[in-house]
Amino acid sequence: MTRKKMRELSFKMVFSCNFYKDPELTEEASLFLEQQEELTDEEREMLLARGKDIFGKIEELDQVISENTEGWRIDRFSKVDLSLVRLALYEIRYDPEVPEKVAVNEAVELAKVFGGDDSPKFVNGVLARLLRAEKKEKEEKAEDNGR
Repeated sequence: MTRKKMRELSFKMVFSCNFYKDPELTEEASLFLEQQEELTDEEREMLLARGKDIFGKIEELDQVISENTEGWRIDRFSKVDLSLVRLALYEIRYDPEVPEKVAVNEAVELAKVFGGDDSPKFVNGVLARLLRAEKKEKEEKAEDNGR
């Protein structure tokens, strides 16, 4: 399975967070992955584990998004845009194998496919703001550790 396909399937699982809560969420993700005939059992297990990890961090991700999107409450985001921002932020924060620029670029590409006309620009703008905040936070932590 390509990283691109993995990301698309991850996005679809994250999108389901808008409609289900645990324990239904994990069950729905598992059912969704079972329907993906091209996946091996190992790939399904890996994607489900990734999904569960993301599901467990949704509140934290939403808090970071909320703190850094002045004038845009999360409930005003389209469900597609919110899901893409959540996934990209998760990759930026927790997946060291994914460079930040790749996470942003792939989210924008998925926004072109699954979002509305303004989704790519919106997702890119929100993620640019989140990246600046992440960079600032890392710099502050480095300064605190140096003291």
